[in-house]
Amino acid sequence: MINLQIGDQFDHFQIRSHMAQGGMSDIYRAYDLLSGREVVLKIPDKMMMGDPAQYERFQREMEVMNTLHHPAIQKGIGSGQFNRTPYLVTELVEGKSLRALIDEKAPMQEAEAISIARKIAEAMAYCHANEVVHRDLKPENILITNEGQPVILDFGLALTKGARRVTYANLSSTAGTPDYMAPEQIEGHRGDERTDLYAIGTILYEMLSHKTPFDGDNNLAVMAQHLQGAIPRLDKIQPSVSPQLAAVVTKCLQRNPDDRYPTLTAFIDAVDHLNTADLSILETGTGAATVVPFWRTQTAMVLAASVVIMLAIIVFAFAAQSLRGIPR
Repeated sequence: MINLQIGDQFDHFQIRSHMAQGGMSDIYRAYDLLSGREVVLKIPDKMMMGDPAQYERFQREMEVMNTLHHPAIQKGIGSGQFNRTPYLVTELVEGKSLRALIDEKAPMQEAEAISIARKIAEAMAYCHANEVVHRDLKPENILITNEGQPVILDFGLALTKGARRVTYANLSSTAGTPDYMAPEQIEGHRGDERTDLYAIGTILYEMLSHKTPFDGDNNLAVMAQHLQGAIPRLDKIQPSVSPQLAAVVTKCLQRNPDDRYPTLTAFIDAVDHLNTADLSILETGTGAATVVPFWRTQTAMVLAASVVIMLAIIVFAFAAQSLRGIPR
């Protein structure tokens, strides 16, 4: 990472504080010396510049942030390059992350949880209308302003119209976050609007119960649950949740995308008219979707290939060491 300190100048920005550090970039609060306002400055890791896939992710985020304009989406102000290092400038949003709010208040009351999920869904419906699928919605990527407005961040994994497929080396941090990944993502598919719906359903489940529907000792165990586990009934885990709302959330979490709501607009209509919810889905759980064994998914294949390569390297190293020990 570029280690900038408070008071340092990067291009025409003066660093005010270091806000966060992710797997691919540093995020700073900065003062724009040209416009005279505070902004967020996102600077990629120098190591990332040598990884075409990671660089593509950063470029994609710049493209998306500069084209979407909605009160629930962090505004992209611009982008540039300084000393051959690209950077992204976004608006500074005052508030707290949805993760912090969940840890502070969950289990939330139905009305508050629905209000937040509904606003997130409205923003994503706007994105989908503009042919952008987020694919990495999670509480850490959503800020709640002091006025209670959710603001969606981090479009680095976004799928846009005409975007080419990119293979990422770091599966766990780049293909999505296991707790919120839809089964089709785990199976290696690109996903669509219903992939974001699955994540919103998971977030709503967590706001109402303070736990995600699937868990495990590690990421692989969590992903296997998404593919094969039964959805724990939300109204049984948290009795204050009505069966009607539990049924809506369960429909969002169906394994087969065809069994979910077809659009975010349909989901919004469902939470607005809970009295029409089909309670029978609470008995069938994940429905009749085909369960793909985890060992057949692209994730498992990538992991297996990595293990084989590592074993080959170890064998080669031992062989080379043995050959060096043979007298000539």
